[in-house]
Amino acid sequence: MTSALPRARRAAALALAALALAAAAALAGAAKRPRAAREPAAPPRADLPAPEEHVLDNGMRLLLIRRPLAPVVAGGWVAHVGSANERPGITGISHLFEHMMFKGTRTIGTRDAEKDLRLIEEQERVREAMRAEESKLRAAWRRGEIEDWTRPEAKTPRYRELEAVFDSLVREQRANMIKNEFDQTLQRNGGSFINAFTNEDMTFYFVTVPANKLELWFWMEADRLRNPVFREFYSERDVVYEERRLRTESTPTGVFDESFDAVFWDASPYQWPVVGWPSDVAHITKAQADEYYATYYAPHNITAILVGDFDPAHALALARRYFGAIPRGTRPVPEMITTEPRQRAEKRFYGEIESNPGVRARWHTVAYPHRDVPALIVLQEALNGTTGRLQRNLVLGGIADNARAAATHRKYEGMFEVQAECKEGKTPEELEQAVHAELAKLAAEPLPADELQSVKNRYLANTYRQLTSNFFLLLRYGVAEGLHSWRDADRIDAAVQAVTAADLQRVAKAYFTKENRAVAIWTRKGGAGEDPAVAALPAPSRGMVRQILTRIGGAKDADEVQQILARLEQMAAQTPPEMKPALELIRSKAQARIAELSGASGRRPTP
Repeated sequence: MTSALPRARRAAALALAALALAAAAALAGAAKRPRAAREPAAPPRADLPAPEEHVLDNGMRLLLIRRPLAPVVAGGWVAHVGSANERPGITGISHLFEHMMFKGTRTIGTRDAEKDLRLIEEQERVREAMRAEESKLRAAWRRGEIEDWTRPEAKTPRYRELEAVFDSLVREQRANMIKNEFDQTLQRNGGSFINAFTNEDMTFYFVTVPANKLELWFWMEADRLRNPVFREFYSERDVVYEERRLRTESTPTGVFDESFDAVFWDASPYQWPVVGWPSDVAHITKAQADEYYATYYAPHNITAILVGDFDPAHALALARRYFGAIPRGTRPVPEMITTEPRQRAEKRFYGEIESNPGVRARWHTVAYPHRDVPALIVLQEALNGTTGRLQRNLVLGGIADNARAAATHRKYEGMFEVQAECKEGKTPEELEQAVHAELAKLAAEPLPADELQSVKNRYLANTYRQLTSNFFLLLRYGVAEGLHSWRDADRIDAAVQAVTAADLQRVAKAYFTKENRAVAIWTRKGGAGEDPAVAALPAPSRGMVRQILTRIGGAKDADEVQQILARLEQMAAQTPPEMKPALELIRSKAQARIAELSGASGRRPTP
């Protein structure tokens, strides 16, 4: 039986997403023939049916996209809540829900529902007493009476007593649980790609199921929305804390990136990480989670999406039967009031990390779907790829080892960033000046017509690839809906094709100014250099490989690594040649780690 460990699912998702994005980047960067670059590309197929949009009586929105190409359906739902909706003290709670929503319901995941709920209530009473002891420890630390109140040796005798009682209740609850029943039920019925992600603006849950299991999908999703049970809440919170450590604190650039975000944003809630601040994540309570859920997971704050082989009328009837039975909810979703103030002067940030020296220049831009978004997307595409300006002038020019641009448009704010690592013998300061020079050219000189058309063609090709897959169509419209409206996905694609050279100059002049930017410069921290095998990879793939290898190295269970490896193998056939060396390196490291963990435990991983 396939392992369904929650951490393994997230680890596998990380590997899959990273490889897929890297592959897309490699494809996007493929060189175009000069003649083709001057010719407008044909638009994407127009025979895709427009999504049907419905609003149920309880306020839940529904998008239906029928594509009867194969007897499968990609289904998902977007909760319009992300880390930007949090507040200090509970940062990371949106991401915590990504984990808790797989714990089951009153029907799924337990042998005795009444006993389960009683044990949860008893656990909460004990945790309340434990929190009182933690408050005393924090106060003692602030008075300077103890060095670190989070260390095990700082626990009071009363705390240890309560902890033993709590652990006993958890053991009793686990004996009553049916572990991972939600995932396993879907898997037994042909479900695949069972996963979720959280970002600053949304939480997205999705799965692919056989077309004849559509009603099962409706029933299970409605059940976990209406009757969720947050079992093992505190132990799962600890898993999230550990995930934060692996993702951020154990990676070469994690803490540096997190600190730079906090410097870049003054007022916006984008200043804190999606995974939350450590002190917040470690102390989120179930009562806080219940309140957050009641506010942000009510039907009027959710959009469900189906793409695939189904009858829209039948799907709508199922939605009304299952989703429509969920109570509307009584709490209004708070409006986002805080806006980022205008930056008045350049910000600079310096640090040492275990990575090649480099620079990151970042400018404040606009939220999605502002009218300037299409032009900023075109500027990003003009800088990126094997024929882009960063490659031609910085990498081939001998200044940078690698360089990339990213136009990021979130629900409430936006930014444009160029990141580059130094070629050996070059300094971050030299590289920074080269980056600024490239962006200054975009403001001073119109993009030549053939270069502009080549960029548009490349973007159009990427869009077409999205339209060929039910799963990527689900993500395409779901992400756009999470940011503003699903209609923006098509509108912005069309607007990109209408961008002019004058638009690019106007936007570059408006945003790429010194007073509007923040610059991060880093040098290599003393100690061992980068793994030669990673250093030998093509520059665009190194960051992805570092992240996955960090997750593999931090894995404590062979099954977890096996899940990562399995997802990578699923993507192997679609991996472009440029990414094959990265895939081979990850495969060899994963196999070695599996052997190491299996030897330590004396057992083989679950196949």
